[in-house]
This record gives sequence, C-alpha cells and structure tokens, in this order.
Amino acid sequence: MSMREQWGTRAGFIMAAVGSAVGLGNIWRFPATAFENGGGAFFIPYLFALLTAGIPLLILEFTIGHKYRGSAPLSYARMNKKSEWIGWWMVLVAFVISTYYSVIIGWAISYSIFSFNLHWGEDTETFLFENFLQVTEAGQFGGLVPGILIPLIIVWAVTLGVLFRGVKKGIELANRIFIPTLCIIFVIIVIRAVTLPGAAQGLQAFFEPDFGAITSGGVWVAAYGQIFFSLSIAFAIMITYSSYLPKKSDITNNAFITGFSNSSFELLAGIGIFGALGFMASQAGTSVEEVVSGGIGLAFVVLPQIINEFPALSWLFGFLFFASLVLAGLSSLISITETYVKALSEKFNISRAKAVVFGGGLAALISLIYATRGGINFLDAADYFINQFGVALLGLVEVVALAWFMRKLGTFQSHANAISDIRVGGWWKVCLGIITPVVLGYMMFDLFRQNLMKQFETDNGNYEGYPDLFILVNGWGVAAAALIIGIIFTVFRWKNKPESDADEGA
Repeated sequence: MSMREQWGTRAGFIMAAVGSAVGLGNIWRFPATAFENGGGAFFIPYLFALLTAGIPLLILEFTIGHKYRGSAPLSYARMNKKSEWIGWWMVLVAFVISTYYSVIIGWAISYSIFSFNLHWGEDTETFLFENFLQVTEAGQFGGLVPGILIPLIIVWAVTLGVLFRGVKKGIELANRIFIPTLCIIFVIIVIRAVTLPGAAQGLQAFFEPDFGAITSGGVWVAAYGQIFFSLSIAFAIMITYSSYLPKKSDITNNAFITGFSNSSFELLAGIGIFGALGFMASQAGTSVEEVVSGGIGLAFVVLPQIINEFPALSWLFGFLFFASLVLAGLSSLISITETYVKALSEKFNISRAKAVVFGGGLAALISLIYATRGGINFLDAADYFINQFGVALLGLVEVVALAWFMRKLGTFQSHANAISDIRVGGWWKVCLGIITPVVLGYMMFDLFRQNLMKQFETDNGNYEGYPDLFILVNGWGVAAAALIIGIIFTVFRWKNKPESDADEGA
C-alpha cells in the first residue's frame, strides 16, 4: 500500500498535526501564561518565539519524518544508527504522557455529564478534590475511584478503536470529525463568553499590555516554553505523522499552517476564558486577578464557578465547554499513542493490531494508577518532570545533535526546499543552530538549578512541597526511566534492517 493510500490527502495530515497541537492543555495554559507575563505585550515575545523556534522546529521534524519515512526511532536510525536512542527517548516520553493525559480526558467526560444539573455545587474546589477525585496523601494509591475509572475505560476504548482502524480509516477520519466539531463548539463558547456582563473587564485584563514586562528575560523564556510545549515538538508526533505524507508535499507550508492554526486557537481560548473570568469577577465584585487560576484549577474549579453564575442555559455552556475539552484531548491522545504504535510495529515487524494491543494496552493498564485516590499526586509529579526534563530537554538534545554534531541542517534544508513553495534559508539555520539551543539551554540550566536546590532544601522544598522520596521516584524517576528504557530499546535488533543515509547515497 502506498503512502498516498495510507494517508490520503494533505488536509488529513494538517488536521492530524493541528489536532495534536491544539490539545487539551492549550485551552488553559496559554491564557494564564500570557496574563502572568505582560498581557497584550506578551504577544511580542510569543510571536518572536513562534517564528524563531516553533515553526523552524516544525519544519525540522516534518522534514525528518518525510525524508526517512518512519517513526521517530526508525527515522533516527536511518539518519545515523548511533542516534536511534533519541527517537526511542521521544517515544517513551510520549508513552508516559499518554498514561496520564487519558485520565484528564476522563475527568472532562465526567464534568460534561455533571454540567446537566451542575452537580459540582457551589464549592467547586471541594467537589473536585474531595468528592470527585477523593484525594489522599502523596505516595498512597487509596483504591480506584469508579467515577474516574469508567470514563477512563471509555477514553481508551475510543482511542484504541480508532488506532485499530489504521491511519486513513481511523486517525484521519477521527480528526476530520473531532477538529471541525471542536472549532465550532469553541466558537460558540467564545461568542457566549464575550457577551456576558463584565466580559470587557476580563478582555481588558488579558490584552492590556505591560511593555515593561518584556524587558524581563523570564517573560521571553516563558514565551519560548509556551510555543515549545504547545506545538507537540520533541515527542515523536510530528515526525511520525509526516512520515505518512505523499512524497510531493509542501513541508514548510504545512509547518506554517500548523503553527499559526495552533496560535490562533490559543488566542481564541484566551478570549473566551478571560471573557468568562471577567463575568465571574464582576459577579463577585472583585478584580480579574483574584479569580485567575492556572492548570486544572482553571478548567475544573474556576470554570464551573463561572457556569454556576450564568443567567440562563448554564448547563448548555458547561456541557459545550467540557465536550470541547474531550474532543481536544482525544485528538491529541490518538496522536500521542500513534507514535509508539508505529515505532513498535516497525522495530519488531509486527502487525498494527498487535502494536496497538501491546503498546496501547500497556499504557491503558498503567493509567489505572492515575484513576486511584492518590492519582492526582502521581499525575502532577509525572507531568511536571516529564515535560520539563523530558520534552524540553529532548528539544535541546535534538537541535544540538542535528545542528552541531551530525550537521544535518543543510541536508534537511535542501530536502524541504526541493518540495516546498516557501523556501527556508539562513534564518532557519540560525534559529535552530544558535537561537533555539541558547534559549532552551538557559531554560534547562535554570530548571535543573531550581529543582536541585529544592531537592536539598529541608521542610519539603520540592516541587509543590511533595516529600523527597515521592519526588525522587515519581518525578525524577519517571523522567529518567523514559531515557533509560529508550536506550535499552536500541539494543534490540531491527527485524527489517533500516536503510541509512549512507545506503541511500544521501
């Protein structure tokens, strides 16, 4: 079967790529980051980061997948057999993320049902942590929570069912349904949010520029961090998807479309959420700053509070919001899981069905940890450390290895330019060879410094005050395991020997 038959159309690829980027996390991460880092002025470093890191890295990963026609491990093995471990590290990071990401989608499914009668009540924070999650102490499992377990099973049933059907009949079809539906629902949410009383107050807080903030290095680092995490770079997704593209595909154009589509969705999310926050602030007679929250607190505590205050059809707004989270999450989870399904299939020469059972089945079993009463603590630690010391560190290793050691940028530039309307030039090499390594290098140095200092402080100075042993095992341990197991996978021989650059005469 040809690649064209497997994937079909460029539109299918773009929807899949955008679907993986426009994930559940972007709906709340970007608005809070922008608000905390200069409001409207944050868009200056954000746009600069998109053009100097986000899109150049997308072009790089699209080119790798398109040139070597394989999963991340196979692509790196074909590039240089000594670099295969980078591809497996990416896949293992994606695997870890999929185990807990699925649980958050399950929460959103439950909350979409809770919306019909506003089941969360007036005290939404107590409901989330005590009634719904039934949180126990860090390090304890405390038994499975049925209200989390049942939707988690549904999430994996949908995800693995789509993957069983393959790329064209499964993933492409799912994204053709999920992404347009998500956009329609979110536009409805935004229109309703900006027409609420007090919405202008929230939008002013979101867009009002603090130009003094952009003189701070921390704001620029935050902008690069936001771009980097939001585009699904460095955990194998974009390499895997681009391997399905037809040989005559416009790589750079696809990268620009994906990057700007993602940023547009983030902006739309910010408008809708801050419109709603302005309404909440006006109802409470306080400032927007007092009601802003990040992470799951915004989605599962603050937004239900806002929904409670709606003058009419509050249940409908709540259902639409959480349904949008479910669609965004499922599109991303399918993309993430595909990375290790394809990698296992290629490495061990097994059928797609077996790869889905082994890879997806194992991820589903491990995700049960996060469906326990102590699950949110395990989730919080794993999410922070796998993102900071998995995804971000991987991005640094990737660009340094390709630009400085293997010196592949010229080869990739020629490949991309040969089939693309928008040609990349010296700016692309400067961005990947100098700007991105310097910014990511500084980010990683500062993150290691901060976390290692906390690790040696007394009185639980760790991330979120968790105990030392808990952070060591479930934070540092999870991040390190992704790298170590990734290296171990390189020991196994390929059932079908991958062709190298030398074999291809590249």
